[in-house]
This record gives sequence, C-alpha cells and structure tokens, in this order.
Amino acid sequence: MRAVKNAGTLVLGWVLVVGGLAALVLPGPGLLALFAGLALLSQHYAWARKRVEPVKRAAYRTAADGVQTWPRICISVLGVGCLLGLGALWIWRPASPDWWPLRDSWWLLGGWVAGATLVFSGLVALALVVYSFRHFRGSGQQT
Repeated sequence: MRAVKNAGTLVLGWVLVVGGLAALVLPGPGLLALFAGLALLSQHYAWARKRVEPVKRAAYRTAADGVQTWPRICISVLGVGCLLGLGALWIWRPASPDWWPLRDSWWLLGGWVAGATLVFSGLVALALVVYSFRHFRGSGQQT
C-alpha cells in the first residue's frame, strides 16, 4: 500500500509540475500547480525540497504579516467579500446595463462557471485569512 501511495504522489507531482509549466504560457494557475507539484515531489527528492522550503517560509511570513494589524485584516476580508460578490453577480447574471458599449453576449463572459470559480476562490481566500488569523495573529511568529 505504501508503494502505491509513493507512486501516486510521484506521478501526481510530475503531472502538476508539467501542467504548471504549460499553464505558465496557457490559461491556468501555472505557478500554483508548479508549486503543488514541487511540494509533492519534495517528499521524495532533496532538490525539490530545497526549492519548496524558501517559498514555504516566505508564505508563512507573508501570512503572519497579513494579520498583524486590523487594517490589513479588514482589507483582506474586503477582498474576500469582493470575490464572493463578483461570483454571485456572475452566477446571477443580470441583463447588461444601458451603459455597456458592446454586444450583450460580451457582458459577464464565462457565465456561471466563472462565477463558481470566483466563489470558490473567495472561500479559499476566506479559509486562508481565518487560518492566518488563528495561527499568527498577535504571535509575531515568522515561521
């Protein structure tokens, strides 16, 4: 069973790395996929671990800095609210307004799929803000 798990993480890691590299020039979350692939490969290879650790430290440091003051927390929550609100707008998809200069078909491109992606991104961002607040707020921790 352990061999299957190891093989699975290796295959998924390499798929994410290759997909992430492709998504750097194609539409998609290239850097995120590339980092996720490297994080999986870091369980098996020292060279991947050396590349993941500095990014991980910087991410924790940024997360800790982002919740040390109330204005930063408020801006983060406002950003989450904007993502969720825009996602709801895209899902609801009201008629194009009178001031819209292009054809109606160009209003809110992507439809409900784009809206669902925005809502999902907003929920992930909210989870990250809550995680950062609970783990780093007031601690001054710079992991």
